[in-house]
Amino acid sequence: MAINPKSNNKEIKKGLYLIPTPIGNLGDITLRAIEILKISNLILCEDTRVSSKLLEKFNIKSKLLSNHKFNEKKNLSKIIDYLKNDHVISLISDAGTPGISDPGAILVKECVKEKINVTPLPGASAVSTAMSISGFSEKYFFYGFFPSKLKDIQNDIKSISKLDYSIIFFVSPKKFNKAIKIIKEIFSDREILICREMTKFYEEYLRYKVDDLKNFDDHFKGELTIVISEKKKIKKSSLLLSESDKSIIKKMINKLSVKEITSLISQKSEISKKEIYNYCLKIKNEQ
Repeated sequence: MAINPKSNNKEIKKGLYLIPTPIGNLGDITLRAIEILKISNLILCEDTRVSSKLLEKFNIKSKLLSNHKFNEKKNLSKIIDYLKNDHVISLISDAGTPGISDPGAILVKECVKEKINVTPLPGASAVSTAMSISGFSEKYFFYGFFPSKLKDIQNDIKSISKLDYSIIFFVSPKKFNKAIKIIKEIFSDREILICREMTKFYEEYLRYKVDDLKNFDDHFKGELTIVISEKKKIKKSSLLLSESDKSIIKKMINKLSVKEITSLISQKSEISKKEIYNYCLKIKNEQ
């Protein structure tokens, strides 16, 4: 595996660089990303056919090496050897930030283990782009790609649906259609943003109530970035005491103070303390 000669640029640290690439529009690449790519001895990429278009656009002559999930373990020792010899190696993905639902984590972990410098660059990300336009809670959970089996999808989203966060995941239209019934069952009453072809000519952002979702037509192409809104919070003041809670209060009313009863009931209930307190006073006054 031949690589470019070592760079004499002393301002650039030797080591591994994680470089985000545009998620669609090539104009979104940063000046710093171009600079590092140009002085890199080697650029690791998922698909040389995809990445060569980017390099050609910005006149980047550095050598490319295909490094994807099927061969990254095989390449690992050779890459680590180059890094130990003070080379600058860049890691890119087909689109977005490497290591996030893309190859890279194995190499970064080994670099950390071997005390090799790793430098991340900020840049394009489908996750932050979709989140910024969602209008949902800024607290979010990024899931990644859906698994292949529907049962696994169901189990996973049941688990993450308990989080009081917005939820982001990547999925193909075909797999989304297969999972739509599960999504409607688990995320009923929430809102959903479907981002398609982001930053490209035909980009579109579709907003629905989850309950109103329908299957996409077969012509609907391109990887989707999905954002589901946070859980709707029920105002405690709008909830009413259950008959069970009322029965417990009646039994305790002559044994504990109103304040103590209010504290005990509120610990196991979503009812507001004011609602509990007022009911305790009512029972007390009726005696």
